[in-house]
Amino acid sequence: MRPRYDLSLYKRGDLLQVPRTLFLHFGIYLGNNRVAHLIPDIVPMFSSSQDIICEVVTNLRLIMGLITKNASVRVDTVEDFAYGEKIQLNTMDHVCSQPPLDGEEIARRAEKLVGPVAYSLPWFNSEHYVMYCRYGTAISFQTYQFCTLLRKIFLSRSCAYLTALIGAGIMCYLDSVTPAMTLCTILIPFLIWMAS
Repeated sequence: MRPRYDLSLYKRGDLLQVPRTLFLHFGIYLGNNRVAHLIPDIVPMFSSSQDIICEVVTNLRLIMGLITKNASVRVDTVEDFAYGEKIQLNTMDHVCSQPPLDGEEIARRAEKLVGPVAYSLPWFNSEHYVMYCRYGTAISFQTYQFCTLLRKIFLSRSCAYLTALIGAGIMCYLDSVTPAMTLCTILIPFLIWMAS
């Protein structure tokens, strides 16, 4: 049976990227059909058994890891890492202003961090991990783009108008025009307006 992924395309230290439901997932190719990647996982919090930890992370394990902010940098096969998706290779080389480090140094950094880690979607996810390993700087372009989108939505003049209308509507509905309620109804839209 032919392998699903052509391993001859990858060299030690390559950045691998696969699509997931909402975001992209990243890993570092270590050679010999092994990929180091950071993935949310609840199991390392409760067990030190490598047999249990090394099982493929299910959606429930992943979601519980997200909620509890627990993850692990683990080494899986290329097929387990890709989870049936098409792998893109070194896509960040044209986005990052830093040139990639030497492949051996990249892989050494990736292997050094294997084990349980704290997880934060905006501050330390799989993209931060591979960017640190490959370029020496832990940043996430997709998190930056997501936060920029949220700023555009919530720090807009339309949002300021809507917030003022909702505040006035709540005051009318509750028939409560207290100084605190009036201050909030004016101050919150004003701050949004000034930030937009």
